[in-house]
Amino acid sequence: MLKFIAKRLGISLAILVLGSLLLYVLVINSGDPLQDLRESNDPNRENRIRQRIENMGLDMPWYERYWDWLTGASRCLVGQCDLGTAINGQSVNALVATAAASTLRLVVLASLLAIVIGVILGIITAIRQYSGFDYGVTLFAFIAFSLPVFWLGVLLKHYAAIEFNNWIVDADLSWPVILAVAAVLAFILQAALGGDLKRRLITFAAVAVGIVAILTYFDLVTWFRRPAIGIPVYVLGVIGAAVLVIVLTSGFHNQRVRNAVAATAGVALVGYIAVRGFLMTSATIPILLVCFVAAIAVAVAAGQLLGGFSRRQATLASVVTALLASLLAIADLLLSNWSGYLKEQPRPIPTIGSATPNYESTFWMHSLDALTHIVLPTVTLMLISIASYTRYTRASMLDVLNQDYIRTARSKGISERKVITRHALRNSLIPLATIVAFDFAGLIGGAVITETVFGWQGMGNLFRTGLAAVDPAPVMAFYLVTGTAAVTMNMLADIAYAILDPRIAR
Repeated sequence: MLKFIAKRLGISLAILVLGSLLLYVLVINSGDPLQDLRESNDPNRENRIRQRIENMGLDMPWYERYWDWLTGASRCLVGQCDLGTAINGQSVNALVATAAASTLRLVVLASLLAIVIGVILGIITAIRQYSGFDYGVTLFAFIAFSLPVFWLGVLLKHYAAIEFNNWIVDADLSWPVILAVAAVLAFILQAALGGDLKRRLITFAAVAVGIVAILTYFDLVTWFRRPAIGIPVYVLGVIGAAVLVIVLTSGFHNQRVRNAVAATAGVALVGYIAVRGFLMTSATIPILLVCFVAAIAVAVAAGQLLGGFSRRQATLASVVTALLASLLAIADLLLSNWSGYLKEQPRPIPTIGSATPNYESTFWMHSLDALTHIVLPTVTLMLISIASYTRYTRASMLDVLNQDYIRTARSKGISERKVITRHALRNSLIPLATIVAFDFAGLIGGAVITETVFGWQGMGNLFRTGLAAVDPAPVMAFYLVTGTAAVTMNMLADIAYAILDPRIAR
């Protein structure tokens, strides 16, 4: 495996260097960096032209200029990057420090959400092949995949930002809206669960009544302006997550896995109840990271100590339970601060920018501010990626489900849950390992347009302004960050591929 990783790393570095050379040549030949000064009537024009030539090294051969950039970029390996200066004299290092964080935060979050949601939908549609739910998800996938990024972004700005901000002032739900939402969600769920007509009708009626009751309660207590999960709901949520993890992994018959997951859930409940008050008032990113690492450590310890012969499966189930409990805790803390955030930001969903300028408040208020700014561009990128993940997962899952070993497993009397989770799922994910890498690179390209629509000062803006000014320094900085991220994802995909199928690394 180490030899395989070293080989992939060498190939990745070679691709980065060759790609940087090609891009540099294309940028410096795309126009005249002195055009604006040549057309200027400034009496000091000749002096300014000489200064720009000197600052940009335009009096040097192109290969010397490229070598200077490559030398400075290579110092990033030791933490001493020198990416030069932009055409206006600004340090590109400083520009990248801000822009890279914005773009990678957006792209990584969109990728993770798209993978999780897309894979889940793909598995369900494969299991429910040729059902109404399958056709509905397929229709959604084709529509989402065909939508232009800029048009989808504009629609979200209008309906999910402007209209939502108008509605949240009163946050009231009329009966037609409640009934319509309940009917749509109930119809989708009964289509996903399937069954005969009687079972479908019972599912539809039960879900519809439940959603009507929940939305009516939310409307009466103005939950959308003062939401909170609270300790009782958190307890039920963690218990439900633990039960779901057990059902999807080993089933309740495996006492060792069950005990490990139960221990993890119990420690998560006690720990969160003990520190919730402290986190509400004194939370910081380092403190949250310490809590998260502690939760994972407890999960690993529970799996290793209580797992017995099922130690590996118990550890995995415990870690997933701890992760879900941590996410639920973060959601509770954020929702508990939502009403306070609405007082400071009456129109909470912004349509432009990645943060509110000069906004001073608590840690959780700043977290909500960052989330409300990132939600629309993330959804824009995520919807398009979900479509491809759904279709690829469905096709891969169907191909695996038709294999002989799946039929053999079913003929032995193995439950359908085990056939799906233990035998089919892992093998169906092998082709997706490659798709993830390509999609990540595609998302970076789409982020250039998305950042323009939502006014994000990210790597896309750096690339666009540098290219317009025929300034290679910002463009090459864009390539260095996004290209390295894309190549790294490809390398990780190859490694994941080898882990899923060890024969590849031989």
